[in-house]
Amino acid sequence: MRRTVLLIAFACLAFAQRRGVSAEDYLSFDTAGDPQIAPDGKWVAYTVTTIDPKTSRRLSRIWIAALDGSHPAVPYTGDSVSSNSPRWSPDGRFMAFLSARDSSAAGQARPQIWLLSRNGGEARRVTNLENGASNFEWSPDSTRFVCLTRTGPPPSKTSDVRHYTHIDYKFNDTGWFDEKRSHVVVVDVKTGASKQITEGDDWNDTDPHWSPDSSKIAFVSNRTGHEFDNDHNSDVWVIPAGGGSLTKISDHQGPDSSPRWSPDGKRIAFLGAVEEEDQPLIYVAPADGGKSVELSKNFDMLASEITWAENGAALYFSSGVKGETQIFRMEAATGEIKPLTSGPRNVHAFSLAADGKMAYLANDFEHLDDLYVRENGQEHQITHLNTDLWSKLEMAKVERVPYKAADGLAIDGFLVKPINFDPSKKYPMVLSIHGGPAGMFGVDWYHEFQVYAGRGWAVFFCNPRGSTGYGRKFQRAVALEWGGKAYTDIMTGVDEVLKQNAWIDRDRLGVTGGSYGGFMTNWIVTQTDRFKAAVTLRSISNFISDDGTRDGPYGHERDFGGDIFHNFDEYWKYSPLRYVQNVKTPTLVLHSDNDYRVPIEQGEQWFRALQRYHVTSEIVFFPRENHNLTRTGEPKHLVESLNWQCYWFSRFLDGNENAKRPTD
Repeated sequence: MRRTVLLIAFACLAFAQRRGVSAEDYLSFDTAGDPQIAPDGKWVAYTVTTIDPKTSRRLSRIWIAALDGSHPAVPYTGDSVSSNSPRWSPDGRFMAFLSARDSSAAGQARPQIWLLSRNGGEARRVTNLENGASNFEWSPDSTRFVCLTRTGPPPSKTSDVRHYTHIDYKFNDTGWFDEKRSHVVVVDVKTGASKQITEGDDWNDTDPHWSPDSSKIAFVSNRTGHEFDNDHNSDVWVIPAGGGSLTKISDHQGPDSSPRWSPDGKRIAFLGAVEEEDQPLIYVAPADGGKSVELSKNFDMLASEITWAENGAALYFSSGVKGETQIFRMEAATGEIKPLTSGPRNVHAFSLAADGKMAYLANDFEHLDDLYVRENGQEHQITHLNTDLWSKLEMAKVERVPYKAADGLAIDGFLVKPINFDPSKKYPMVLSIHGGPAGMFGVDWYHEFQVYAGRGWAVFFCNPRGSTGYGRKFQRAVALEWGGKAYTDIMTGVDEVLKQNAWIDRDRLGVTGGSYGGFMTNWIVTQTDRFKAAVTLRSISNFISDDGTRDGPYGHERDFGGDIFHNFDEYWKYSPLRYVQNVKTPTLVLHSDNDYRVPIEQGEQWFRALQRYHVTSEIVFFPRENHNLTRTGEPKHLVESLNWQCYWFSRFLDGNENAKRPTD
């Protein structure tokens, strides 16, 4: 009896010693990715990415685990250099992967295709492409690879100016465009000999995939000649593996993508949309050209990761629905759809075996991605990453808060209680707004929300009109309503969660968001003084200047009923800068030097206007970062960004006059 009491006491003590999640915990996370089932259906390869805090760099290794759990997971590549994109040869004898190891041989650090025997040994470099390889795939006969590489003239030796003749000359992730283009290359596995089979100076070729008989390759390209004139009419094409004439597969205007051959090689499935902002449908077309058929016309959600399954009888795909992401099965003959996975989580990145096994990643509000296997309708977990770290942390939980918008539209909200929650106490609350607006909040992993909860702050987030996961009509309901009904959707949710939870201190509310969420943060503080602190990340403040300086120029025509030249007043109507004189809320502005999606001038305009009107405000610039700072930025910057947010909310929500800036 005494032993039992002691064990319980020790367990309680261990639990009591758990702490909340910190920003710095990001540096300790192990992140799983890219599962790939071996041809024999017995093994799965995947990546695990870790962070070196000293260098602030990510390093990925390839691991292998037995699907039945009979053998523990083991690393397959070394820990001195990153390796990504594991791909088994169809005959099961080799694994290929991408790595920039031995970069001196190419003169610069470009990823190349490497090969490892299934029996182990040293990796062999296969490609020696000047600009590296990406998006590679084995031929079904295991003799060749298809991949992408960038080709074009070398930089000028006499000038370093940038010169353009098209309207589209920069992209957030890529930066300033050069004269190189992405084209399809076929590589011999044994010799490394390569042959470029597509070309052209006015377009990029992407997403290549082999036909089942290894004779042809499907790929995506906008061959109108206007790709860099803001034209989005990409199509699916087929070319012989040795090069030659092209066959056009897609047969309608708008962006088409993700071609996937049926197992018998007679059909190609792809995603297609009439307009760029539309949710793409799943189409199937004859592989030799002909009329396509819409299979998913009755599925009003955003499909991705389409894959043929069950020997061509079905297509599997993933989709976000009402705050969850699941894998679905579509009957190829009828288009009938049913979910294969379920539960409050985000299921994605799935891989199929010939015998029906399926491996995938799944995360939820309290866990990062782990690897799972589904067989005969049953699921079991393969990896348990971060277990030691989780044992030291107390995680906040999320609860769904459904409510009605002012006009009766059903909206999903979510509430996170602070850790060590005591219903007799009062707590601050942070309202967080997602980007997009075509994005979706839900039961995904959100590091920042756990950090907020660990600081003793509640978190409310929601999916107002404009969000994905609720159908096309809901998504496009944001048109002409960026600062109208979308704003009232959010504020109605705040009112509802305050009404339901008396423990939230309505006098200590904060608001934050990035991109569209940053715009809405700016908009909110021009409309109300109820928030005591605002942190706006990569935010839009002035649609007039944004539309002429961002990547994807003039990208808001469908949102505001025309371009800025024909509907100027609408753009200025919804620009927070127009109403900056109304702002009283202390505001922290975070922006990145190399953000081409929402250029840095947007943050600068907002900060300077706040300063002009004597609003308590600060601005932080992150060097070398683009629009994706809080997702893929340098780890030290990602952590520092979160610590800046905490500094501001601690100062104005907790009333901490001694709150220290991360640079102090």
